[in-house]
Amino acid sequence: YQRRVHGGTVVKIGYQRFYCPEALFQPGHVGLESPGVHMAALQTIQKCDIDMRRDLFSNVVLSGGTTMFPGLDARLTKELSRFVSSNVKIKVVAPPERKYSVWFGGSIIANLPTFQKSWITREEYVEMGSVAIHRKCL
Repeated sequence: YQRRVHGGTVVKIGYQRFYCPEALFQPGHVGLESPGVHMAALQTIQKCDIDMRRDLFSNVVLSGGTTMFPGLDARLTKELSRFVSSNVKIKVVAPPERKYSVWFGGSIIANLPTFQKSWITREEYVEMGSVAIHRKCL
């Protein structure tokens, strides 16, 4: 795969095109000792009430720029399917606007009147550090 970038330079991309997103599923390939995104999702769903799990497996929504890798939704569906019964429907939704979904959500929450009391000013953070977060938000 190659692409011409600004200024006319041609950039060739080989294994890196697949290696980068693979790290989401196999973090050990890049030296991280953590579960892949599929295992994190599975473990999170399994921590929820058993009566909610079917609904959660059928409503996995991808958001954020990292989810823009082509085929990520299909791969996540495949990986999750390996760990659940065949009668559990797994549906991973990858909305086209997911790259900005986090910003949209943050904007909506920041404008709610109930959220205003949770804001931390720079002065509060400089004075109290992370304690300010714990006092207001937790």
